[in-house]
Amino acid sequence: MNKVRGIFIFAILVLVGAVVTSCSSGGANDYKIALAGPLTGDIAPLGQGMKRGAILAFVEFTNSHTNVKVDLVFFDDRGMESEAVNVAEKIASDNKIIGVVGHLNSGCSIPASSVYNKRNLPMITPASTNPKLTLQGFKNVFRLCPTDAQQGPIAAKFLIKKNISKVFVLDDKTEYGQGLSDEFAKEFEKLGGVVLGRDSIRVGDKDFKAILTKIKSFNPQAVFFGGTYSEGSLLTKQADEIGLKVPFVGGDGLKTDKYMELAGPSSEGDIVTYIGAPITENDEFYQKYKKMFPNDSIEPFDLFSYEATKVLLSAFVNTIDENGNYSREKAIEYISKTEFQGIASKIKFDEKGDNLNAVFTIYVVSNGNFRVVDVIK
Repeated sequence: MNKVRGIFIFAILVLVGAVVTSCSSGGANDYKIALAGPLTGDIAPLGQGMKRGAILAFVEFTNSHTNVKVDLVFFDDRGMESEAVNVAEKIASDNKIIGVVGHLNSGCSIPASSVYNKRNLPMITPASTNPKLTLQGFKNVFRLCPTDAQQGPIAAKFLIKKNISKVFVLDDKTEYGQGLSDEFAKEFEKLGGVVLGRDSIRVGDKDFKAILTKIKSFNPQAVFFGGTYSEGSLLTKQADEIGLKVPFVGGDGLKTDKYMELAGPSSEGDIVTYIGAPITENDEFYQKYKKMFPNDSIEPFDLFSYEATKVLLSAFVNTIDENGNYSREKAIEYISKTEFQGIASKIKFDEKGDNLNAVFTIYVVSNGNFRVVDVIK
């Protein structure tokens, strides 16, 4: 666990003139919001982006609530289920933690949510898309992003519309990758498409030429991959090397500049669905983000992490009593019943904890950039 500090925090203070670790308060209580995600490891850029989104929201809050004392703390689950459970136990056992922004991976969020549920700790994930998360019946679990059940069909419909009717489906054996691939394949076949075959890879593997050679023998028009950019970029690059020159199609786990950076020209023409609206240079979030983090690109879940932090902070200030006492149960009730005005859209959770307002963007890689081809509401 690390508090925002050192050189990093000094840079933020110069930019915004705010004390990020805490705000002065007359009360005795010192509460905290936790962010949990992969801050190190293969997909650390996604977790670090979540962290920056939370910091941005937190700085804005501390600048406008100088009489409230609250800290922002970070926990690294490394994108691993076992580590996520350990992290969740540490977070849930700290009665000063008022809520959790996280986790990123569905495979981490699902087991961690059970830990938080036992302690009535509000959890808002900005990134976990597997439907299983909010089908557990936990009242403390909320999700800002849409689900795989919503995202998978988006890609299927787009391919059919583009007369791509024969695909091979690949996943990375994770809750996220398998869930997204399942939903894609189900909708694709429903629309008349043909899934030529299915297979899986393992997270962390680097050489995929054997499985790609097998896929090539099926002569697909495209390959759908349920997974993240760390393996996806290698797949599309190695596919080119063996002559499998068809577009790779994937979900939000590929929507990062790192995908194109690692894959190089091989990513040209690849298709990516994203669980949110496109962020342009004219958008309020882009301008705020770049003012604080001018040298960092905006990663897929930074905006959702920003919004999740804002929701938890709103729950905190609206449920804490005059004596400085905070109730996790009251915060959960507040989040479940309140409509929040987000920076991009309104946020309202249904009875399962899913956000009722879903927007999807379809991108095609063109000249080394993600080009928007459709926005679906």
